Amino acid sequence: MTRILITGAGSGLNNGAALELARRGHDVIAGVENFPQLRALELQSKQAGVNLRIEKIDVTKEGDRRRAATFDVDVLVNGAGIIEGGAIIDIPDENLRRQLDVNVIGPALLTQEIARKMVERRKGKIIFVSSVVGILSGPFVGAYAASKHALEAIAETMAMELQEFGVEVAVINPGPFLTGFNDAAFLATRVWDDDPSRRLFDYDKLAFPFEQFEPSVAFASMVDVITGESPLFRNVITPDLAQAVREQSQQLWTHKSADGLGTRHPLVQNSYELRPETLVQPVDA
Repeated sequence: MTRILITGAGSGLNNGAALELARRGHDVIAGVENFPQLRALELQSKQAGVNLRIEKIDVTKEGDRRRAATFDVDVLVNGAGIIEGGAIIDIPDENLRRQLDVNVIGPALLTQEIARKMVERRKGKIIFVSSVVGILSGPFVGAYAASKHALEAIAETMAMELQEFGVEVAVINPGPFLTGFNDAAFLATRVWDDDPSRRLFDYDKLAFPFEQFEPSVAFASMVDVITGESPLFRNVITPDLAQAVREQSQQLWTHKSADGLGTRHPLVQNSYELRPETLVQPVDA
């Protein structure tokens, strides 16, 4: 049976994907950051009636990464991540560094050791859970977007480097799902170690700048990528969003650097107008 390790399974989309994989009968190791998450997932999996091996894997800890490398997995899903909200000009040094440490450096180092074993077997699959903002970006999620752009580069590069050794690489690009993750980005500003008087924006007046989708629709799509039902390298799993992402990324080729100068960007305005946890409204048939 294929053994799958998915990190960041203590909450959010990775949590739902881990449980869905277990429901389908896969051999799943769910990596969580800490022991409270481990215990909570034990209770959650028991309530769901699924078999799930749960391990503490903080990807920023060398010991946890070294232990995870002994699990002998066939598929690695790099889902662990955090989001630091705020304008790039405002985010303190410590928060920027942690954003990249958790989302980029930790997963890359974990992948190195596990990938070596896959190379030895000439078989395996590595998946990076990126984001739509790993392709595009948006206001007040720039640090997070930067980390996901970095993952995209790592994944694309590894796909070329490991091809001859029989190791697949793919990315999953969720859009904005209402798991609490995105809205939490704006809570971190309350405890920044900075001088609030120097901030360009008042974050008490802002919210996540995008409407969000109901998360349960993402779990099956993530599992399809993990199990190989989707053969694509890049997988935008948000309903009906893939074409819009392609079109918006193409617009950057003709966008002029002086466009809109002196006016507020529409997405920045969204942050002022939207309330936290705003769901995408269904389109009437």
